[in-house]
Amino acid sequence: MEYEKTRAMFLASSLGISALFAGGAQAVEIEYWQYFYDARVKAMEQLIETFQEQNPDITVTMTTFPYDDYRTKVAAAIPAGEGPDVVQLFYGWLNDYVAADLIQPLPADAFPPEKIDEEFFPMVQAMKGDEGYWALPTAVRSLALFYNKRLFEAAGIEEPPATLDELVEDAKKMTEVDGAGNVTQVGLTAGMTAQDHHWFREVLVRQFGGDPYLDDYKTVNYNNEAGLDALNFYVGLAEGDVPATSFGFMDEPQAAFKAGRAGMHIDGSFRIGSLADIRGLEWGVAELPAGADGTQSNYSSYWVNAITTKAEGEKMDAAVKFMEFVTSDEAMQVWLDVVGELPAKPSVGMTDDNANDPVFGPFIRGLEYAHTTKFANESAQREAMNHMVERITIEGTDPADALATAAEEEQKVLDDYYATSN
Repeated sequence: MEYEKTRAMFLASSLGISALFAGGAQAVEIEYWQYFYDARVKAMEQLIETFQEQNPDITVTMTTFPYDDYRTKVAAAIPAGEGPDVVQLFYGWLNDYVAADLIQPLPADAFPPEKIDEEFFPMVQAMKGDEGYWALPTAVRSLALFYNKRLFEAAGIEEPPATLDELVEDAKKMTEVDGAGNVTQVGLTAGMTAQDHHWFREVLVRQFGGDPYLDDYKTVNYNNEAGLDALNFYVGLAEGDVPATSFGFMDEPQAAFKAGRAGMHIDGSFRIGSLADIRGLEWGVAELPAGADGTQSNYSSYWVNAITTKAEGEKMDAAVKFMEFVTSDEAMQVWLDVVGELPAKPSVGMTDDNANDPVFGPFIRGLEYAHTTKFANESAQREAMNHMVERITIEGTDPADALATAAEEEQKVLDDYYATSN
């Protein structure tokens, strides 16, 4: 009888110890959300797998949504206590996410502001507030000129254009028009809904002698001679018997390039991953053409990761660990190799191998003279550019009038935002 009692006590004690250890090793699950873009999803799947191997007590579940639905889904989920613990957002959306109480500051002990200032490219400091950093990128972006090697060869073009004049000349050589006057192949893609609104503001306006904004991007400054020259150059690409481009050619500019029906395409470094998977498409990359006086300019942007206000307790601790990993040097190199977006730290991006790479190199070198637009509302400001070109190409509005209207529309967006945020 005494033996049975002792045995029972031993088993109970053993079960208690086992439960204790099991409780200590119990996995914490966190959710990660990003918009769907194939190369970015592949890169994050790889990073999550590595992170979970290094942190077996943490499970990361990734959810993606189409780009057009993404912001709506995030805005609805987090206030309801659902959705992501770590979320990806465009840097230009930060003010909206902070104002809506969707994200929380990164803990200063894990993400010391002075260390981030020292180690990351300066552009990420736009993510810093009074309480420290709100978010951090794994990668940054710049623009470059993608070109179709086969179409270049067929047109007798030996190397990509170095200036805007050469860009126009080469583009016209690769444009094809059928007997009815319809453009069947363009030398250069065009579309303000893609990356051209960045090319116009931060590149063309500057190359024609202007400065697109004043007062730390709070005042529109392109409604002037430089802005009009830049706009006339841009819309002029589609004019003449042999145009350099055709607005609205195919549904999206990148689709025309992917289909082999465009000689050149201005896009971000994030496009590398998707182009690499297209069989039969032979392409190269060059830095953006310089202005007539040799002025080089570029636009740089980035997507960041942030911890949402939903994350608390163990989930908060796990989210911090995940954020530390996805902003590490290791993660940045993976993102560069898989997606083509540039490391957010010079220690990774500016290595000799990366800076001189025939594909990554033009983007990385472009960071040296890039500008980062501080958006109040990126979507609304992009629409102002899109409407400007549509007024000219569809409605026949004089470019000077279309430019003035766009400047008014965008200034209102800025004024409305800063009136409520101060």
